[in-house]
Amino acid sequence: MGLWFETRVSDSPWVDSVWTCTSGRVTTMTSVAGVRLGLVFWEQDGAAFAAVTGPETRTGTAPVPEGAVFTGIDLAVGTSLRMASTANLLDGGITLPDTSRRTFRLDGARWETPGPDDAEALVERLVRAGVLDREPLVADVLRGHRPDVSQRTVERRFRTATGLTRGAVRQIERARTAAHLLAAGALAADVAVEIGYFDEPHLARALRAYVGRTARQLREGAGGAIALDVGQRLTS
Repeated sequence: MGLWFETRVSDSPWVDSVWTCTSGRVTTMTSVAGVRLGLVFWEQDGAAFAAVTGPETRTGTAPVPEGAVFTGIDLAVGTSLRMASTANLLDGGITLPDTSRRTFRLDGARWETPGPDDAEALVERLVRAGVLDREPLVADVLRGHRPDVSQRTVERRFRTATGLTRGAVRQIERARTAAHLLAAGALAADVAVEIGYFDEPHLARALRAYVGRTARQLREGAGGAIALDVGQRLTS
């Protein structure tokens, strides 16, 4: 019982990863903080649904449609929707109307519902139509580059594009990385050193705030269903 994920990384500059998930005999899960917009499509009991998900700043508990099959597209950090600012989607999202197994409606137009192998093709069509936009400064900053603008301008543009500060993105991404390492069997003390936490208590606080699990729970696979593909298959 739980959630079964399979995730692949993407070579598209607009897409971070594409995932599928099946739920079984579970009605709630621990949500995990994340820094990206997402497009999610799922089927349950013969009905089809679609949604845009926003960045999440904290962990929590979320409902899970039992017996549902999901396909998700996590967009690259800094990608935004023309129809809604990322800040307005923070810790929330939009359920898309008039969704069928074949098509869904977004930004006033109808699009073909993708499978996991069609994700990048859909995103390319959305980009060409102007439905998706991207702030290139965000990717530059995350790669460690220093743009030729003031720090105040960097922070403003970063927050406009992502809905988050640079510090918040760094903290959330670091906690998610720690969760993956711990789920793979790494010791908490080693993880704290490897990814730059001051000590284990700082790591523990970050996991509590952003992942909703202790280091021991992640190592043991305990705590119930979680919206993170820890211990699951990752492909390219």
